[in-house]
Amino acid sequence: MPQKIPQSAGEETEFQDPIQNAPGFEQTETRMAIWGHPLHAMSVAFPVALTYCAFGADGLYWWSGEERWAWAGLWASGTAFLFGLLAGASGTAELLLVPGIRIRAAAWTHFVIAVMLLALLGLNWGWRMTGYQAAVLPWGILMSGFAVIVVTATGWHGGKLVFDYRLGISKGS
Repeated sequence: MPQKIPQSAGEETEFQDPIQNAPGFEQTETRMAIWGHPLHAMSVAFPVALTYCAFGADGLYWWSGEERWAWAGLWASGTAFLFGLLAGASGTAELLLVPGIRIRAAAWTHFVIAVMLLALLGLNWGWRMTGYQAAVLPWGILMSGFAVIVVTATGWHGGKLVFDYRLGISKGS
C-alpha cells in the first residue's frame, strides 16, 4: 500500500515500495506443508526449546556439579542441532520455492541468523563430544548462552515474518 511522505510545506508525494510490483510478491502461502500445516512453523519449536534446555542444563551443572546435567547438556545441544537441521531444511525450501518470501530482504535476514545459529549449535555439540563434563565450563555454557541470544533473535524475526507479513502460512479455503 502506498504511503504519503511529506515533502515541504503542505506538499506530499506517494512512496511505492519497489518490490511490491515484482511478480510473485503476493504469493506467500507455504509449499512445505502436511494437510495445510506448515512444516517449518511446526518444526522450529524443537530446536528452540532444546537450545534453552542446553543452557539450563549447563547452568544446573555449574551450580550442582552433578554429571547428569553435563550429560543432559550434551544431549540437548546435539538434539537441538539435529532438529535444527530438519527445521532449516524446510525453511530453506520455503525460502527458495515461494516467490513472495524469496523476494523479501527480511526473509533472507532470518535465514542468515538461523544458519549462524545452526553453526553455533553444531560447534557446541561437537565441543561436548570431546568430553561432556570438561566441556561445560567455561566454553560450553558460553556457547549455550550465546545460542540462547541468537535463537531468540531468529525466533523473534521469524515470528515477525509470519505475524506481520503473513509469510509461509497456509491460507486455507
